[in-house]
Amino acid sequence: MREKMEREFLWGGAISASQAEGRFGRAPIGSDFRLPKGRTEGEGLTVVGCDFYHHYREDIALFAEMGFKCLRFSISWARIFPDNDMTPSEEGLKFYDDVLDELHRYGIEPVVTLLHYDMPFRLAKEYNGFLSRYVVDCFTRFVDVVTERYADKVKYWLTLNEINTIHFSCTTLGCMKREVTKDEYAQILFHALYASAYCVQAVKRHNQEAQAGMMFGYTPKYPKSCNPADIWKTFKEEENDYVFSDVCVNGEFPYYAVQKARDESIQIEYKPEDLEVIRRGTVDFLSISYYMSMCISSNKDEEITIGNMSMGAKNPYLNMTEWGWQVDPEGLRIGLNKLYDRYKLPLFVVENGLGAVDRVEEDGSIHDPYRIAYLRDHIREIKLAVKDGVDVMGYTPWGCIDLVSGSTVQMSKRYGFIYVDRDDDGNGTLKRMKKDSFAWYKETIAQNGENCLE
Repeated sequence: MREKMEREFLWGGAISASQAEGRFGRAPIGSDFRLPKGRTEGEGLTVVGCDFYHHYREDIALFAEMGFKCLRFSISWARIFPDNDMTPSEEGLKFYDDVLDELHRYGIEPVVTLLHYDMPFRLAKEYNGFLSRYVVDCFTRFVDVVTERYADKVKYWLTLNEINTIHFSCTTLGCMKREVTKDEYAQILFHALYASAYCVQAVKRHNQEAQAGMMFGYTPKYPKSCNPADIWKTFKEEENDYVFSDVCVNGEFPYYAVQKARDESIQIEYKPEDLEVIRRGTVDFLSISYYMSMCISSNKDEEITIGNMSMGAKNPYLNMTEWGWQVDPEGLRIGLNKLYDRYKLPLFVVENGLGAVDRVEEDGSIHDPYRIAYLRDHIREIKLAVKDGVDVMGYTPWGCIDLVSGSTVQMSKRYGFIYVDRDDDGNGTLKRMKKDSFAWYKETIAQNGENCLE
């Protein structure tokens, strides 16, 4: 089984529509295409991104040169429904037909995310996103359209990107309210889980052979000490993440979530048939983003550090990136083992990477040994997890080409193997240049990651 798994491992990379595509403010996107974070057109770089919209053939050729087996990307809801909630844009649909055809021309398997922080801005602004059932119904309309359209072109689908990050900020699902009540948070949570299950059923309705997975932002949590108070708090913090995966895998709400709703007298609105959708829409695999781990402490005076849609006590045993994210490769192995033990489903690492400032030398070379070291260490832990017996489907490091950072809205926070000539002010030629990590990742794929064990 392990040999088969190794043979079929999906090496690749990951991007999102809102951070890479661009073509903001021109048909078919209209004025609605932007991250649902309340930013105005002049404040962000999503106007152009790295202009994947016009450069996708060039970019995919570069991905193929590295040996990609798959590419994870998202289909933009705002691109497909730019003007109203019922009529899809044929121009938008045709764009993704072309992208998918280009990937297949090189033998690259598409891994498509159905919602990656890019709902039409109007739905966020006027309805507060997934707080509204109307917005959820608009989303399921979008899902119906794209899963039918691309049923024969996409084998792997992901539902909602980092579905659990609403625990950190409900803006990830379009809720623009500064403060949400417990009932409002529970409503968004329920709508997200219903929507995810609906995605799974839509995928299967159009192609029984396709696979649908959930995606959540996974940040392993360690007790800061052996103090039972720290251990209990860690346990409860983990439940805030596990409630999403527990429902997506098991098709029902876990006991601790039900009890919490009772204790806090949570009131939400739903249709009886929604529970049946959740019951039937269980996933085939779990996908995760992994960037760091966090410590949890009951001591309110602990030094706090930030991460990817998360925060916690600082771990004195870990180094940090330029942006203060803790680096913990071993945490990935620990996390993969914990998740596989809990769910017994295949796991897919669909985001992992290092945001860093890269320098172009006078000869055009770009030396990024720090990125190579980061990725090598994490791939090593994935390989070790596989040796532990964990079923890992693949690995798609985040931002395989430089794009707009979702956390900071910067181009200077670069993740890619491919440098894109564009700065934080929107200046640059958009020329693509290979970093040292490009050749390294090509060799890593060719060796199936064995070079990371040396």
